[in-house]
Amino acid sequence: MKNMTLENMANACGGSYYGPEEKKKEEVKGISIDSRTIEENWMFVATKGERVDGHSFIPDVFKKGALCVISEQKPAEGNDSYILVEDSFQALKDIAEFYREQMKLTIIGITGSVGKTSTKEMIAAVVGEKYDTLKTEGNFNNEVGVPLTIFRLRDRHQAAVVEMGISDFGEMHRLSRIVKPDLCVITNIGQCHLENLGDLDGVLQAKTEIFDFMKEDAPVILNGDDDKLLTLKEKRGNLTYFSTGGKGEQQTEVFATHVEAKGILGTDCMIHTPIGCIKVHIPIPGEHMVNNALAATAVGLKLSLSLEEIKSGIEKVKALAGRSHLIVTEQYTILDDCYNANPISMKAALDLLADTKGRRCAVLGSMFELGEKEKELHKEIGIYGVGKQLDVIIAIGELGRYIYDGALEKKEEGKLPTELFYFETVEAFLSVRQDILKEKDALLIKASHGMNFKVIVEELSLL
Repeated sequence: MKNMTLENMANACGGSYYGPEEKKKEEVKGISIDSRTIEENWMFVATKGERVDGHSFIPDVFKKGALCVISEQKPAEGNDSYILVEDSFQALKDIAEFYREQMKLTIIGITGSVGKTSTKEMIAAVVGEKYDTLKTEGNFNNEVGVPLTIFRLRDRHQAAVVEMGISDFGEMHRLSRIVKPDLCVITNIGQCHLENLGDLDGVLQAKTEIFDFMKEDAPVILNGDDDKLLTLKEKRGNLTYFSTGGKGEQQTEVFATHVEAKGILGTDCMIHTPIGCIKVHIPIPGEHMVNNALAATAVGLKLSLSLEEIKSGIEKVKALAGRSHLIVTEQYTILDDCYNANPISMKAALDLLADTKGRRCAVLGSMFELGEKEKELHKEIGIYGVGKQLDVIIAIGELGRYIYDGALEKKEEGKLPTELFYFETVEAFLSVRQDILKEKDALLIKASHGMNFKVIVEELSLL
């Protein structure tokens, strides 16, 4: 890792180095907080979690060939090298900030309330058509995951797409200090983390902290269909807006027309840009994926990709498990969207299910971190689902009860035929699911990650 000597790392995090003097000039080959992934000449950062104290694994990582450890206490045995710090998590961030400054590449920061991960995947697929590109893996988008993503950078990389997620004020400021994006994308401003951020203006304020460590003239790519993001026009230069049409055609550089939903097979559309138009097929289901393709197109243009390269990247993108991931079995067609949920993404997923052929069943669970209006927002989802004339809605979880209540209210008001079910737990649903579901059903599985709906996906996928 470039310039990542033990001496430089100690200086970067304000730690004290202990060990052989000759080792101070040696560079580590990798950095991890997971002892299981440590390899020879790596650095292990011992952190204290809620359940596990990483300091207990220090002897093990030295046996595996670790060059050094970062620790909040003197290791109990041996004369191996270590850097003593007050806070290992802060040291992780400080060292990541130092390492990012050693790397000469273009970093694209991705944030927003909804669609960060799918947008990240789309942008990485497009940018990867021309540049050796690193992207955030999994959900490594917070103050631990972002430094670990930065540590995966190597000299061969020409670009990186880094997802940046937050839940409170100040977090994005700290992430931006580490990442220092050369270009950023904000997908939207929605009803997420309202218990900390208060309202949409608070969400906008927190998300736009991403600008804090960007150059004043750095490109910023924004959703032109989002009213809150449109307010940034008067506050910052070098903005590019994208839009799925309507008002966007009048005020955005990149927009889509002729959007044709193909159900679970994806979406076709025409993308308009200042240098021409391209007709693309987006292989991931959901018309909301058009926005992701537009964001990726705008990024591609900023990085001098041709329209042909942009089209190729969009058409190669693949869904991740839990995020609009299509699973077809002999018995069911499953849309696995159980990684996370909020009101915006929940309604988008219900729109997709409504456009699917056959018997349409929505298995919906609690959405977390919605603040004071959580009951009302869950009820709205139930009302919305019945309004889409779905065949079956199954609500699960404590807050899922309000999805059921809203659905029942709408059903009785319009005398609609949607079948409704409520279960307190995932296990309760699975114990009787054979009495509710039918062969060839199209199923949407969606809830916040903490509901553990992946258990439902796994069981139904085996059938």
